[in-house]
Amino acid sequence: MSSRLEQRADAQPAASSRRTIWARLALSPGYQAISATLLKTERRRFWLLASFPLIWVLVANLGPILQMFKISFLDAYPPSIGQTPQWTLANWLSFFEESIFIIPYTRTIVFSAVLTLITLILTYPVAYYLAKHVRRQRQLLFLLLLLVPFWVGEIVRTYAIMILLGNRGFINLTLSWLGLIERPIPFMYTNFSLGLGVIYLTSLYMLLPLYSALEKIPNSYREAAADLGAGPWTRFWRVILPLSKDGIASGCTLVFLISTGFYATPVLLGGPSSTVFAETIAGFFHVAGDKWPTGAAFASIMLISTLTLTALFLKLMGRKGEGILK
Repeated sequence: MSSRLEQRADAQPAASSRRTIWARLALSPGYQAISATLLKTERRRFWLLASFPLIWVLVANLGPILQMFKISFLDAYPPSIGQTPQWTLANWLSFFEESIFIIPYTRTIVFSAVLTLITLILTYPVAYYLAKHVRRQRQLLFLLLLLVPFWVGEIVRTYAIMILLGNRGFINLTLSWLGLIERPIPFMYTNFSLGLGVIYLTSLYMLLPLYSALEKIPNSYREAAADLGAGPWTRFWRVILPLSKDGIASGCTLVFLISTGFYATPVLLGGPSSTVFAETIAGFFHVAGDKWPTGAAFASIMLISTLTLTALFLKLMGRKGEGILK
């Protein structure tokens, strides 16, 4: 007991000394001058606070993308000992020369767009019910229940879909028990299984933005439209849908971008007829090093395509009352 008291007694002067050092530093003319310069205006304070996350974004996110673009213009990577890589456009041109590459690319874009639309149609009623027909005290509970499956990783949730759709999975066993089928239905390794898996994995990214947008719409708007003689469909089409377009735009953007980049899920759930472009890209990195530049070029093409399509979609949605949902 006495030793602990002695340690505490020794620690107190040390802590007091450290506080004194920091106090002297804060009161020093140099520190005061630097603080006055950096924190002089609100703009400077903003950039001082934003500088660290911006540096992180540039180094950890933008840096690898720029490196990928650089590799896509090299004839070999990693270079062999004593070899100097040469700049070339052959990696980019090879995408347009072989239909074997264009087919999975087109399939990925179309498949992701269709699944984004289906996810929107399926989750919009859920978000609307949650925002407008569930008491505020219970909304948090419902959101937590919806979040629980997403506490585990993508691979685990993908295997859950495999267990559900397998030949001896829950669906086939239930149909067989009801006497509706004599042999298992081959759900797995089809476009259906892949689509169901992607929708399951991305539904929350659509639901939360929709819920956030719908929850902010005052109920008085619907009541005013009803007083003016608008029916349920007119109220939805002319009032609710336009006011929720920000949530639609955010949700569709997230789901589309995530869907185009899925790799593990298509490998586990898809079949030969549902090969996506991410599998094609990954194939170039699983072989000899001289295929890395081609994989980097194809990944760059996919990145540019998805960002361009997303920008066009956001432009089509419009802002400040413009766009298709005005």
